[in-house]
Amino acid sequence: MTFLLWIAGTYVAGLWLFHLIDAAIGATRIPVISQPEWDLPLPGRPRLSIIVPARNEDEHMEATLTRLLQLDYDNYEVIAVNDRSTDRTGEVMDHVAASCSSPGRLKVIHIDSLPANWLGKPHAMWTAANHAHGEWLLFTDADVQFAAQSVRRALVYAEASHSDHLVLLPRMIMHQAGETMMLAFFQTLFVFGHRPWKTADPKAKDHIGVGAFNLIRRSVYDSLGGYKALRFEVLDDMKLGKRVKNGGYVQRVVFGDDLISIRWAKGALGVIENLTKNLFALMSFRWPLALFSSVVLLFVNVMPFVGVLVAHGWARLPFAAALFAMFAIYVGMSWRSDVPPYYFVLHPVSATLFAYTMLRSTLLTLKRGGVIWRGTFYPLDELRKGLV
Repeated sequence: MTFLLWIAGTYVAGLWLFHLIDAAIGATRIPVISQPEWDLPLPGRPRLSIIVPARNEDEHMEATLTRLLQLDYDNYEVIAVNDRSTDRTGEVMDHVAASCSSPGRLKVIHIDSLPANWLGKPHAMWTAANHAHGEWLLFTDADVQFAAQSVRRALVYAEASHSDHLVLLPRMIMHQAGETMMLAFFQTLFVFGHRPWKTADPKAKDHIGVGAFNLIRRSVYDSLGGYKALRFEVLDDMKLGKRVKNGGYVQRVVFGDDLISIRWAKGALGVIENLTKNLFALMSFRWPLALFSSVVLLFVNVMPFVGVLVAHGWARLPFAAALFAMFAIYVGMSWRSDVPPYYFVLHPVSATLFAYTMLRSTLLTLKRGGVIWRGTFYPLDELRKGLV
């Protein structure tokens, strides 16, 4: 038993220590565009189209559009898409557009019906892009908070680095312990799964896309088939990034501190609800992969805590090393987010809840025969056919 614990501990310790070293070195390579060197005017003033799809978002809509209309960059348009909302989203969009001091700066598109073989959000973004006139397209979400200088700094960096696709990582706003715990775990998984520092490496397969801020050259977007090529993708933001990377284009990711921020979910249950739509899609709708991933996730993330308690003598050492690496990662995370390092102690709880969410996502999708997203049902067979 002691020998088996030693083997298990050595494996998880090696995994966590490798990730710690990789992240510690890699994170220093990610530019921070909130730094003074990126506070510059933009040569050439390229035209930018900011696309904001929304369905039943009247709670956030006015604040989001108002902030977007106050950017310190002057050559841009905002295209807001009301995607079949049943609340006041469309009315709010029209009201903000009517009161806008710059005529034509905000365009509003109302979609009343969804064509066959489309998901609502990709269709909304495809529709908006067809009305856009920018050399750059920025796809964002209806609940993202933009600082006035955010877009200008991002464009300055994108042009200086000759980027084709730029992702600005948002600061996550967290008000409750449950959502902080869950989002800390989610950020850890995201960083290790996609290694943002590797996205700029053309030899690496790592890619990235974030719904809050996907900035892409119009010419590149068109060459990839636009959102029509992603018309049945639940994970449309990440799959856009994957197509950019696979197409051989230049992809970059940057930190921005408070340049953009978002409260993604309210409480632990809110995170679970949001991820229920996504996690089975992340497994390409394959239940054996979802089951296997849940077991591996629990083993890697919970075993260090269990092992350091049940092992004896020298068999405890690798588990202790894994916990040290894990805690160091939380310390590093606290430098770029609002997650205090002591949330490390809740890591096994959040890991267990994530495994539960993965299984919940899988079982609900299989039981329903598809995914319910923003009130619309999408059949599983069609979702599988649309995978990129």
